[in-house]
Amino acid sequence: MPINETLSQYSDYSYTTAAAIYVLALMFALVEQGFGAKGRLAAERSKQKARELVGAGGPPPAYGTPVEPPREVGRPERIGRMGAALLVLAALLHLSAIVLRGFAVHRAPWGNLYEYGMATTFIAVVTWLVIMRKFPVRHLTGFLLLPVVILMFVNGTMLYTTAAPVQPALQSYWLVIHVSAAIIGSGVFLVPGVASVLYLFRAAHDDNPAKFAKFAPKLPAADVLDRIAYRTTIFAFPIFTFGVLCGAVWAEAAWGRFWGWDPKETVAFVAWVVYAAYLHSRATAGWRGKRAAIINIVGFSATIFNMFFVNLVTSGLHSYAGG
Repeated sequence: MPINETLSQYSDYSYTTAAAIYVLALMFALVEQGFGAKGRLAAERSKQKARELVGAGGPPPAYGTPVEPPREVGRPERIGRMGAALLVLAALLHLSAIVLRGFAVHRAPWGNLYEYGMATTFIAVVTWLVIMRKFPVRHLTGFLLLPVVILMFVNGTMLYTTAAPVQPALQSYWLVIHVSAAIIGSGVFLVPGVASVLYLFRAAHDDNPAKFAKFAPKLPAADVLDRIAYRTTIFAFPIFTFGVLCGAVWAEAAWGRFWGWDPKETVAFVAWVVYAAYLHSRATAGWRGKRAAIINIVGFSATIFNMFFVNLVTSGLHSYAGG
């Protein structure tokens, strides 16, 4: 079927607009991160008073009855809420770009490196939106959006590919199964990578209050960042593993062998080993904390290395190599 150039153009417009709104949401989040510390401390004190009241034997507050008069929401928090709303809007436009690209090319919209990067960054944003519902980390959105915006800029400029059919080797149902699993795993892995970096700052400050004295106290507690990193990694790892196994099956069908130490296969295997080591170390009491966070960061670095350096610099059997 011919390529629908109109839908392809609308997809590009949606992608560019989403990236611009992400930048605006990033700026709003940085304002809340930098100037909203007092409001977050007041909210935490209010929650702590409620816990102390119940822990002392007092009855829990009736439904809808505040423990104390509701505090006034500060301007940084209002800006942070606006940033979160913009994040949702940008994610919807991001999704529209992916869907429109799929309709334009009449296939799964991840047949080249540009489309792969577009889908991966979308998964990272969706993962963060879920995390924001579970943990009070909205003010950290800027740290997540910074790598997302950088990746989207590189993806939309250096890696952009016009809408076109995929080559015959990729015209397989494995394109949907294998690549989608890789996209979900890689996108989710971005969140624990960021959380682990922030964990190192917070843990260093907890050990020595003189370190990062202006930055680290504004971060959540180290155990919160540790839980975010662990839970997202333990969710993404089985999906990533499934993607690697499906890739081996597809390789046997396409090239007559399950594994050939192709550069992309090799780095993917290295990343898998690193994340397996992280989960093992995280489950072992002696390797929790900083060392586990460092392992997680190494795994994320391997994932990014595989996505860009291996695809753009080395040559191999995978069609993504060379763009």
